[in-house]
Amino acid sequence: MFILSSSPPPTTFFTSTTTATTTPKARVSFSFSVRFCTRRQPFPSLFHSFKVSATAEMLQDKESSSSSPAPPLAATTSSGETSKDSRTFLNATTEQELLAGITKERETGRLPSSVASGMEELYHNYKNAVFQSGNPRADEIVLSNMAIAFDRMFYDVEDPFVFEPFHEALREPFDYYMFGQNYIRPLVDYRNSYVGNISLFYEMEEKLQQGHNIVLMSNHQTEADPAIIALLLEATNPRIAENMTYVAGDRVLIDPLCKPFSIGRNLICVYSKKHLTDIPELVEMKRKANTRSLKEMALRLRGGSQLIWIAPSGGRDRPYPHTEDWYPAPFDTSSVDNMRRLVEHSGTPGHIYPMALLCHNIMPPPPQVEKEIGEKRVISFHGVGLSVSPGISFSDIATACENPEEQAKDLYTQAVYNVVMEQYNVLKSAIHAKQGLEASTPSVSLSQPWN
Repeated sequence: MFILSSSPPPTTFFTSTTTATTTPKARVSFSFSVRFCTRRQPFPSLFHSFKVSATAEMLQDKESSSSSPAPPLAATTSSGETSKDSRTFLNATTEQELLAGITKERETGRLPSSVASGMEELYHNYKNAVFQSGNPRADEIVLSNMAIAFDRMFYDVEDPFVFEPFHEALREPFDYYMFGQNYIRPLVDYRNSYVGNISLFYEMEEKLQQGHNIVLMSNHQTEADPAIIALLLEATNPRIAENMTYVAGDRVLIDPLCKPFSIGRNLICVYSKKHLTDIPELVEMKRKANTRSLKEMALRLRGGSQLIWIAPSGGRDRPYPHTEDWYPAPFDTSSVDNMRRLVEHSGTPGHIYPMALLCHNIMPPPPQVEKEIGEKRVISFHGVGLSVSPGISFSDIATACENPEEQAKDLYTQAVYNVVMEQYNVLKSAIHAKQGLEASTPSVSLSQPWN
């Protein structure tokens, strides 16, 4: 039974003791330390409970984890003994040995054929993308990152992790956050990447320290969005990068190739509207699960100092069919209004900032929304960008409406979306049109804070 505590747990935004300091200049290759005091029901899925089998921690060269990737360590059991099974991938010293490990586990029947094929495809696509960067140690980076990724994927196939309505990023004994950061880092072309209005992130930090809540309403482009956001902010705002909580759809919680990366993020777990009715007999279960997640979010907001990212479109952006141009998908009015009311009724000061993300080139979704789990991962080395703008007042919009009860919701949603679109177009000019910092406008000031 899902039981909410009578009072919200005390939370403090700046509780992380681990700060990522790796600088993008030497690139290779999220955490909210809250002990939640309510009893919680696991987020429903077809998988069983997963007990993290410890690995020694993620080793990394703090000066340049990409130029000298650390050798992966053996996984250990809860009793501290080395697990022989874990050596299948971590012992690989060549590409041939790594791929042979997939074949071996597929032949033993411990690795489903569909997952094995996906892992092989992922390896080759990731390798090609990292080599696009021109990094002289690309082969080492690929082997190190893919060995760890395969090890985590295989572990989850053997003993699947189940996400609760609120999932706190696992940082030890294996640091899933840094695993995700180090995996995506070599895909980012920092020379052609930008952050818009970086000063607003400092403003957010001040408000969070004062106990305020912050919500980022953003478009959503790839499975790697959380890592992209954190990578672009880690040099200037590492606490924001690590402590952000993402509203996550169920697909990233059950896809075996994606789950290890999700485990490293703080998540509010929901079933996306786009997939709510994929399996008719599970619709009611999904709705009840979403209700539990909504209660979880409300509880956390009442405690204050929450930083939440949400994509009101309900899914990833897709290119327009006829032009192949990418733009933020329209925002759902009910999603925007529900989030706004949760913030306003929390009893704690709250602020909603429109955010734009441009990163689809790195890992674009399938052209069409797919029902089946196991999409093809197309990967590239490319510039990325994010930008945030000051919040928009709902009360100001409602005051100007003749029928504020109905009109204000739609107008507010459209206003937030328009600001996201405006920022997105600036990022697009900077990255795709190669205008760089000169693409800045009076309302969007671009910078490269890692330089």
